[in-house]
Amino acid sequence: MRAQNKATVIGIDHYDDKPLSGCEADATAVRDAIAKNADGSPNFKVNLLLASKRQVTKAGVVGAFRETFSSKDASIALFYFAGHGSLTSDGGFLETQDAAENDEGVPMAQLIAAANASPASERVIILDCCHSGSVDLLFGSAASIPIAEGVSILAACRAEQNAIETSGRGDFTRLICDALAGGAADVRGIVNVASLYTYVDEVMSIKQRPMFKANISKLVAIKRATAAISDEKLRNLTKYFPSADYVYRLDPSYEPTAEPHDPEHEAIFGDLQRFRGARLLVPNGEDHLYWAAINRKSCSLTPLGKFYWEQVRAGDI
Repeated sequence: MRAQNKATVIGIDHYDDKPLSGCEADATAVRDAIAKNADGSPNFKVNLLLASKRQVTKAGVVGAFRETFSSKDASIALFYFAGHGSLTSDGGFLETQDAAENDEGVPMAQLIAAANASPASERVIILDCCHSGSVDLLFGSAASIPIAEGVSILAACRAEQNAIETSGRGDFTRLICDALAGGAADVRGIVNVASLYTYVDEVMSIKQRPMFKANISKLVAIKRATAAISDEKLRNLTKYFPSADYVYRLDPSYEPTAEPHDPEHEAIFGDLQRFRGARLLVPNGEDHLYWAAINRKSCSLTPLGKFYWEQVRAGDI
């Protein structure tokens, strides 16, 4: 039976001296984004902590991430925090509602230590708070701590930067949710932590730069979004292309608007057009598959297409 993914998701708007406006909405959006895959199948079992529902204390946050990271039956253990963050001479902190001078909240080092010790196959930390990138300082100092294999960290900004809110939502989390909805998905709809970072890094404002740290030997699916091409269709790659370098010859019988009509060729052409849309193949000598068929040209797999061809041949799809 597939191991259950587990997550702690925290949002704090209410601070006595410096309230925020978008953290609880962000946390709720992340919960909704990871709870189920695009096909409705269960993905993460989420423990959602919102300051409007209960006091979010230092002890409560530590207890929540310890419970998530200590789960022995979790395939992926994920921790998300939206709230205030601070950077002091003692390092970075996630500020809780009971934070005080000289006791700013949860040390980021304590969070990393819990993730490092987790028996879960993969551990993902996502931080949307000011100075969240200060977690990087833990790995570059003389007293640095290790980052265990299977741990990855996504932070909204660099150590010296603030996390920006726009129209009641954090810019970073809004992009994370867009990425989970499919913006960071591959051809099969798989979203992983590296593709999340790549998506956010590409489109985020220069005023706020995300940070990514990881020690991972393989990429696992955080979510399955809607696939550009079904696995059933992808398996046709080795059917149409006997080898990865095979050149597939076309003629007018493949194009439905041309004569003569050939239903079998037209069905194949529909698959080839899907592959073209997903950047898995290119027409040779023409800009469009239509003209490649009309003018009796050919098409070939791209490097990405050859990658998926190999996956099919190996029985991995």
